[in-house]
Amino acid sequence: MKNMLNSYDPCNGELVGSVEITPVENISDVVSTARSASKEWGSKSINERAEIVSRAFSGLEPHISELAELISREMGKDLRRSGGEASGTIYGGSYIADSVKAALQTRRVSNETRVEYKPLGVAAVISPWNYPLAMANNLIVPALVAGNTVVFKPSEETPLVAGQYVEILNRVLPEGVLNIIFGTAEQGKTLVESDVNIIAFTGSMAAGKDIMRRASGGLKRLLMELGGNDPMIVLHDANIESAARFAVASSFENAGQMCTSTERIYVDERIADPFEARVVEIASAYRVGPWNEPGVNIGPIVNATQHAKIVEHIKDAEDKGARILLGGSNQPERYINPTVISGMTPDMLMEQDETFGPVVAISRFSDVEDAISRANDSDYGLGAVVYGKENAEAVADCLEAGMVGINQGVGGMGDAPWVGAKMSGFGFHGSAEGHRMFAQTRVVNS
Repeated sequence: MKNMLNSYDPCNGELVGSVEITPVENISDVVSTARSASKEWGSKSINERAEIVSRAFSGLEPHISELAELISREMGKDLRRSGGEASGTIYGGSYIADSVKAALQTRRVSNETRVEYKPLGVAAVISPWNYPLAMANNLIVPALVAGNTVVFKPSEETPLVAGQYVEILNRVLPEGVLNIIFGTAEQGKTLVESDVNIIAFTGSMAAGKDIMRRASGGLKRLLMELGGNDPMIVLHDANIESAARFAVASSFENAGQMCTSTERIYVDERIADPFEARVVEIASAYRVGPWNEPGVNIGPIVNATQHAKIVEHIKDAEDKGARILLGGSNQPERYINPTVISGMTPDMLMEQDETFGPVVAISRFSDVEDAISRANDSDYGLGAVVYGKENAEAVADCLEAGMVGINQGVGGMGDAPWVGAKMSGFGFHGSAEGHRMFAQTRVVNS
């Protein structure tokens, strides 16, 4: 009898669909298939590979609506957001392919020396559920255009949309170039230990550490984004309206289930009262509900385990003296209503770990050096934001994060990498530098 992986709608717990779990004993065969296909795929020119990948993505265009609905049904985000993810992924595929093609062209650095970028072989791509197409796409496309074949293991929360995405791409891609396995952490661990050359992973810090241990025997190349506990510092001369709007939008985006969601806010006590009041006003306007209900801003939490963690964090803050300005620990099943707390302290779970839910957590400061110290007092270092005028640049320069936003969010424009510091990142993707991580750099003198 086949073991099945079931996908449930987080809005109501109803079964959306099922896929067959890949037996762990079969994973080596899947990797072998990818290894065999890598010879011919890697022998094509990078221009040929980019053209084939772009053509494959063109085949996804008629399916944007159905892929968007699958994202919503599997992980709960409202249809407007899932539609944006689906269309951005599909139309972005060719853009990424062209960017990789440009980054990996052979470069002559002197009359006698050139730098080449060769395929590594087989890439294992393990991606999360919160952006099930976008996060996977950011790793799969560079891996393919660089000349590697891919074995893709999507999250067990979103197998259906991942399976459809791969099935449609494979109508154009050569056989064995893009492969998919389904399962839980057991399948992911087996894939990491298999005969792959590079592991590209987006997920939790704990899983990243486990991957590093399992990959160490083969000294496999690693590229990992491991989440964040992003701080925001609001200085006394900040534009309160802009800062408050960003604080709520960043904390609530995707029901707070976003790696660069603002998790901790430190606001100068001189403007804390009007800032908190405006945050509550803005947060109160957010509407919670199912993905297909008009006007919904915050969908369900992906599963009961994550829901319980968010409630635990809110309850911990309540028990340790935080002021609940909106919402609180008494939450409905499956959903978290917009919650705003003030008086966050260093001993609270919200300050120590990422909550990953629609919660604005605020602490007041009188000394900006204290705010900087608390912002940096984390193993994470993905993103950080500063709102203010006169000293905003100086404060931003002190923050230990791979991406920093000054009076705006993180994530650079143009050809900028997506990169974390400290335990939020090991390697990075995006930009010419990130694309080159999927290739073997080779220096040739002739």
